[in-house]
Amino acid sequence: MRVSVEDVLKNPKWPQSWPYSSKDFSRTDESEDEYFYDTPRLVYHIDDKAIAALTDYYAKTIPEKSDILDICSSWVSHFPKDFPQKMGKRVGLGMNQFELSKNEQLSEFVVQNLNKNPKFPFPDNSFDVVTCVVSVDYLIKPLEIFQEVSRVLRPGGRFIISQSNRCFPSKAIRIWLDTNDLEHIFIIGSYFHYAGGFNPAQAFDISPKKSIFSPPSDPMYIIQAEKKLI
Repeated sequence: MRVSVEDVLKNPKWPQSWPYSSKDFSRTDESEDEYFYDTPRLVYHIDDKAIAALTDYYAKTIPEKSDILDICSSWVSHFPKDFPQKMGKRVGLGMNQFELSKNEQLSEFVVQNLNKNPKFPFPDNSFDVVTCVVSVDYLIKPLEIFQEVSRVLRPGGRFIISQSNRCFPSKAIRIWLDTNDLEHIFIIGSYFHYAGGFNPAQAFDISPKKSIFSPPSDPMYIIQAEKKLI
């Protein structure tokens, strides 16, 4: 029987303790991330239809006046155009200062390598929403980062991870390269589980609808969870 994206996290069986080794988070290119991301890349990492699907999802699900933190941020955050008027603060946390300075959807930004320092420079309960676009596969300290997301989210706040099937293979973690799209969703769901502080994660397939009249687009998956109220 074919397993859907939505089915992956409906009744997961998690091992009792963190099941990953340091080898799982090794990468082909172990050089300093600052070198790799030093050159600005003002390009899109998913195609137009996938971007439109993600932007539409944000528009439909993020409440007005939300304070938003976009981690692994870049020169675009794929927020709707009216977010600067409708939302509260929109903070980007990323690797390249030039890219972040070009992001017109942000109200402020911080340059930080989360693979070196996963501690966020924000107080507890600072944001209503945290987003991460097609970048969770580069994180070598996901447990610490998900714990930080839980810390800075307000109770009931949501961490929205969007994921496709593209990556920079040399910088993606080993376990990512050895698994498929559905397994990626399971891995992300496990990060939420072991970090603690979140309600059970959910997964949604928001990929653009296929048509015989147009070429296929990149898939787009959402994996998200809310911070527990207590």
